Amino acid sequence: MFNRNRGLRRVAAVASISLVAGCGVFSSSTANSGPIVVGTTSAPSTLDPAGSWDGSWELFRNVYQTLLAYPDGATTPQPDAARNCAFTDSGDRTYRCELRSGLKFADGDTLDAEAVKYSIDRIRNINAPSGPAGLLGSLDRVQAIGDHEVVFHLNKADTTFPFVLATPAMSIVDPDDYPAHSLRKDESVHGSGPYTLKSYDDGKRAELVRNDNYQGYADRQNDAVTIRYFQDSATMVKALRSGDIDVTYRGLAASDIVALQAHTNTSGLQLIDGTGTDISYLVFNPADPWAKLPAVRKAVAQLVDRSAIAHTVYKDTVDPLYSMVPAGLTGHTTGFFDDYGDPSTSKARKILADAGITQRVPLTFWYTTDRYGSETGQMFQELKQQLDDSGLFTITLKSRPWKTYVVGYQKGEYPVFGRGWFPDFPDADNFIAPFVGEQNALGTPYPSPVITGKLLPHSRSESDRGEVVKDFEEAQQILVNDARLIPLWQGRQYVAASDDVSGGEKALDPSTIMMMWELHRKTSW
Repeated sequence: MFNRNRGLRRVAAVASISLVAGCGVFSSSTANSGPIVVGTTSAPSTLDPAGSWDGSWELFRNVYQTLLAYPDGATTPQPDAARNCAFTDSGDRTYRCELRSGLKFADGDTLDAEAVKYSIDRIRNINAPSGPAGLLGSLDRVQAIGDHEVVFHLNKADTTFPFVLATPAMSIVDPDDYPAHSLRKDESVHGSGPYTLKSYDDGKRAELVRNDNYQGYADRQNDAVTIRYFQDSATMVKALRSGDIDVTYRGLAASDIVALQAHTNTSGLQLIDGTGTDISYLVFNPADPWAKLPAVRKAVAQLVDRSAIAHTVYKDTVDPLYSMVPAGLTGHTTGFFDDYGDPSTSKARKILADAGITQRVPLTFWYTTDRYGSETGQMFQELKQQLDDSGLFTITLKSRPWKTYVVGYQKGEYPVFGRGWFPDFPDADNFIAPFVGEQNALGTPYPSPVITGKLLPHSRSESDRGEVVKDFEEAQQILVNDARLIPLWQGRQYVAASDDVSGGEKALDPSTIMMMWELHRKTSW
């Protein structure tokens, strides 16, 4: 139903059988000589699912459980904590889930329908500024019937609701351990996922061990995983080459990817290259006296050279993006290219002049130093040079680490700021809905009544996503016309691993979240 190509293409062989001096290797799900160690530059901002709408989900997927999820190869949600789920009415407004029998949290507490209701209700009750309450806009109320039945009553038809339930944002928590009206403050986790969080050192490491009480779809190929959080790609890849870690994911620098591509056959490493749907984009704050002006935003859109960013900064490991909906998803367009064409200083100057702006426009661009990869700073230097060289702008760059960066954009401190987006679920809806409305994932209100009041409701009433292309095309054109959000590039997904680790090619779900349980070591005889 959803047109998304997730096939992963190997750059170096993932598994091979070789015989050298009577020895060989074979893939084994039971082999385990210590935990699999995974490196990433994307550390969680919180351990509480009610407080996060960001990359913290990577950890959540592995330690918490959701009603629905994505078993290997699935592109639509399938049961996890639920035995089955379905709409029970013709109007797609009543969604019923039946839980598996005997579900327990890792500490042995019972996981029942009331725990599910509690978990969803607290997201809305807390309504954290950086939390996922915005995903539940179509939810009216949750009803627990007995121990095993949960019914979601929606305030409007929403065929994307199963995809929302499959996001790690909807993780089921133990009511005894998570306050109903505030976020949990300590660094512990009480979930029912494939692993338990044995220990956690904020920004440094998370140690995961098998949860013996887990009941769900995950077929764990290892007994333990340690996630190490790095500040930059170079340090992370050095740890991979030295054998201190087994796998790297998220945050690989373009130069490191190119080097790995060139030497995988001789370095004892493998590189898995797959199509991605993560995007990078600029956000303009309408509270800023310059960024609020449509002509200023459109002039920036006219000047940005995406191809130069992709080639010069990212060494062609990303692709230029001209729509907030990435290529590969039903409804993708190239609106910014269609309207603006190639970068042009003369066209940008005319846009400003027609609005009565003849002076150089001062703008401050903000970016985070430790979230979206080592090239982020270089990309903003490139953007600054492109805009400064036009003679139309004077750009000042400022940056912060992710945790304080989030607080800043939520408070509306940044005139223009960079964001990345890893999809909640593989549908064009999720590249439009999170960014519009009074409450959105950006902390910057973006009222767009045609999108939120007409196009999204209509598209969500249609189960055949091929029938809603026109809705998404119209929504994207509104985004182009407003130029409040300017897409820059679409990424690819790279997983680098030592040659003795298997499963990397199966470890990414449709939202490009790593399912750590797919990783395992090869063993010898």
